[in-house]
Amino acid sequence: MKSVGEVMAIGRSFEEVLQKALRMLNIGADGFTAHRNKNFVIPDYMKEIKEPTTRRLFAIAEALKDGMSVQKIHALSKIDVWFLEKMKNVVEYERTISKKQLTKDSLRSAKKLGFSDAQIAVIKKSEESKIRLLRTKFKIFPVIKQIDTLAGEFPAQTNYLYLTYHGDEHDIERGKNQVAVLGSGPYCIGSSVEFDWSCVQALKTLKTNGYQTIMINSNPETVSTDYDMSDRLYFEELSLERILDIVDFEKPAGVVVSTGGQIPNNLALPLHRNHVKILGTKPIDIDRAENRHVFSKLLDELDVDQPTWA
Repeated sequence: MKSVGEVMAIGRSFEEVLQKALRMLNIGADGFTAHRNKNFVIPDYMKEIKEPTTRRLFAIAEALKDGMSVQKIHALSKIDVWFLEKMKNVVEYERTISKKQLTKDSLRSAKKLGFSDAQIAVIKKSEESKIRLLRTKFKIFPVIKQIDTLAGEFPAQTNYLYLTYHGDEHDIERGKNQVAVLGSGPYCIGSSVEFDWSCVQALKTLKTNGYQTIMINSNPETVSTDYDMSDRLYFEELSLERILDIVDFEKPAGVVVSTGGQIPNNLALPLHRNHVKILGTKPIDIDRAENRHVFSKLLDELDVDQPTWA
């Protein structure tokens, strides 16, 4: 599914792909529903559904939560019933797991429907790290699949990789002597072509120095996501959960976050806290420069003037 903002989410069910795509937009949404950010609660959802804006999907989620029928939403929006039924599946499963203790089967089903660990933590009033620990305990891990570019006529050997919970085995084996580079995600103000150029230069330099390269990015409109730019290309979301999944499998020598702009830089400290080796500038120093609150406090300590901000 290609979504607004030039992202490409790949999976094996519509529910899984929809939730992935919404996270890939990096607008603060955790998926279709169950957000940490309350900005996606749409009180006047009827107006949003009838007169669409960029918040329409979240309005549909609110309507489904309130019990509005698929047929009524279809009448207001003209969205095909098939898609609305799939969205309803996500909302109904959120309701199901909110009432019961998470079991191995219910957690696996949630992951197949595209729920992130963070979403499940919101539903269960828990923490993302605790849901990850529970998944590990239950041995519920995503599998790595190759995109079949040959329509099943011949065995596909492509460099386009994605993670899914719909499968039992990986299509590839773990690489050797690898370094991962995190891309910039969707193009937007403050994150554009110069970051992709930087990622490509990082890939070329790593290759020149004898490393196998892993590129992780969700934007198909970039040079870094060309199939021949890296040894492994993951079309995946730039989230803590997904990067940890890939690192757990590939075991790279390190991860480069400094060439992709704001999105990967914001992951530097969380990845560091999860024992991922960050190459280049120390994660604590990256956070000191990237985190506006931390940087502002540093300016105050140094008695450096700064504009009033909020």
